[in-house]
Amino acid sequence: MNDLLRRYGPVLSILFAALTAFWLLALVVLPDLYLFENSFRPYLPISEVGGPKDFYSFDNYLTFFHSPIHIQVFVWTIVYSTVVTVLCFVIAYPLAYYLSKVARSNLLPTLFLLILVPLWVSEVLRSFAWFIILALKGPLNILLLGIGVIDQPIRWLTGFRGVIIGLVYTYVLFMLFPLYNAIQSLDTNQIEAAEDLGSPWWRTHWRVILPHAKPGIASGSVMVFMLSAGSILVPTLLASTSSRWFTEIIQQWMFESQDWNTGSAYAFMLLLLCTIFVSVVMRLFRVKLSDIAK
Repeated sequence: MNDLLRRYGPVLSILFAALTAFWLLALVVLPDLYLFENSFRPYLPISEVGGPKDFYSFDNYLTFFHSPIHIQVFVWTIVYSTVVTVLCFVIAYPLAYYLSKVARSNLLPTLFLLILVPLWVSEVLRSFAWFIILALKGPLNILLLGIGVIDQPIRWLTGFRGVIIGLVYTYVLFMLFPLYNAIQSLDTNQIEAAEDLGSPWWRTHWRVILPHAKPGIASGSVMVFMLSAGSILVPTLLASTSSRWFTEIIQQWMFESQDWNTGSAYAFMLLLLCTIFVSVVMRLFRVKLSDIAK
């Protein structure tokens, strides 16, 4: 706060603090507290709300544990969100290393512009584009058949394949930029010293670059996993009947069944999962929350 006062003066500092407090309290904390309180109340007609039947219980949370299908969907959402996170890291790491240590500085603005262009298009349109690309008679199958990679068209939109492809495409940049920032801060002389001492390229990455990039890996993994687990648009458009996502069940409780109480309980279970994942990642990479925030 002292640094803020010294830089911007008392008026702007109070304005910044007030806007931050408004965002945290009015747009994050209060809605979440309202949902959390409702998750313990039963779903009742409006005329019975506040009556003798309106009492707090864990029935909404127990509904989840009494439904094997919902448990299965919950587990698959965790598993495939983790798969999406790993795939995003595998794609983003070499690209981040190239941009930060190999690419010429005068080419970086053009390369970043090419990377960011897809974000200018609405997520709805991008998901519809992937729906067309992955269709049985879509351009991807036509291309693979044309160059002889496959003998017959592949049904990409069965199982979780379409969802994984769509989520990786949508969220890979959330892994790329934290990795780029972390690798860019590494002194290039350390890499050159390792190479001069005879270290092969894989050992240089394993012993020098990856340890330095741990905060970026942790930050990117947290963002990609949380966004994937909480995504609703991509699974709705690219999933099949056998690949339901947990957020679709929350949406059904809230908007189709109009049971916001049970939907709130399911949403907080997903929030608990994401919190546990963040804690595990921080412990695994031995980073603090302040390192991730950088």
